[in-house]
Amino acid sequence: MWETSYVVPGTKADKKFNLEMRESDVFIGNGVVYSGFTVNGTIPGPTLVAEEGDVIEMTVVNKGDVPHGVSIHAAYTQTSKYFGKIPAGGTKKLLFRVNHPGVYMYHCAPGGHAIPMHTLLGQYGMLVVKPKTVKFKAEEIIGHKPDVELYIVQHELYANGKDAVEGHAAYVMFNGKLFRYVESPIKVRPGDFVRINFLNVGPNLVSTFHLVGIIWDYAYWQGTPAPENTFRGGQTVTAGPSDSWVVDFRVPPDEGNYLIVTHAFGSTTRGAIGVLAASKDAPRTPPMLADGPAFTDDEIAKHTAAAVRVISPFKPTKDDLENPCTLPAGQKKLRIQIIGNSYWPKVASVPAGTTVEFVNEDLFTFATGEFAGIHDAVTDEAPAGGHFASKMLGHAEKWSVQLTKPGEYKYHCTPHPYMEGIIRVE
Repeated sequence: MWETSYVVPGTKADKKFNLEMRESDVFIGNGVVYSGFTVNGTIPGPTLVAEEGDVIEMTVVNKGDVPHGVSIHAAYTQTSKYFGKIPAGGTKKLLFRVNHPGVYMYHCAPGGHAIPMHTLLGQYGMLVVKPKTVKFKAEEIIGHKPDVELYIVQHELYANGKDAVEGHAAYVMFNGKLFRYVESPIKVRPGDFVRINFLNVGPNLVSTFHLVGIIWDYAYWQGTPAPENTFRGGQTVTAGPSDSWVVDFRVPPDEGNYLIVTHAFGSTTRGAIGVLAASKDAPRTPPMLADGPAFTDDEIAKHTAAAVRVISPFKPTKDDLENPCTLPAGQKKLRIQIIGNSYWPKVASVPAGTTVEFVNEDLFTFATGEFAGIHDAVTDEAPAGGHFASKMLGHAEKWSVQLTKPGEYKYHCTPHPYMEGIIRVE
């Protein structure tokens, strides 16, 4: 019988987890800094591990400047009415029981339009519920627990809101860093029994997770050991966004490197590749969680100063500033799309007298503020007499302004103040 996660308030918790939601920067390797939304300061957020039947007390603290929240896929009960719309500085708690083993996603879920947007911006992580009543088939046959256990999240990041909505990833990675396990290979020994808890967060791209030179002993859909979810053999597991697997295999006698990839090779070339290094004398990698790398503010400042690229879905970065959108000779109209909680283009350079038309391509208009795709454009800085403030724009609505005064116009969205754009008038 399928038991829900509801427990009576006041029930004693077996596990306590704390999640902090905020807007911040992370270093993702290869000289790249990403400015987005994080959980506990990392992307992905912390890996949470519980056992079947555990009562979890989850505390969510909003340390950001806009509303946040959490959706917990392992909870078979209401979560949004408890963890939705947490205001800046707010804290909420929930008790729930995890009755169903599996590899689950959690992600930011303030409500409405903000649910997909905050997830696309980087607020997600893995929650694993270990089975107690039924063993994984490979464990039954081999007779012991894995020699090496790994937790791997595949996810992608975006350079602007338009790309995020359309699924054009700038980078794809395992556990928060480009080529993380090429730089620091996972160490095993020939003959080792290895288990991978795999989650494709997405939020858009499909993964065909594969280890070169490995055929699974068993793969368990959604990470549950139930016989109907258990598959014998296989070369890959296919996972859409929020899909998960547990895969069990034994390392062949051959020493050497076994590549970890998604066989959707476009994603592999964008950073989703690692190495499982097999050697008879290797010190085995201890249980490896899926947390993204953590950095102090000073470390992030140093990485940012030395970065070859900084990307952000919602505000201009160096690349945007150095490569503004320009108009063909003689054209005097610029269209700026508002899409994916971002202005596109984020930076434009136009001649004096140009008419700028803002058009809102976001759709969800059933709420207000952070929870809706309703936007405006209001200047923070502008030449004297050049300030503008649009009306609020619903889906496909437009607003235009003619810019006649030379100078730089910096503007933002009132309901989503992290959205920023720049127009240079020459």
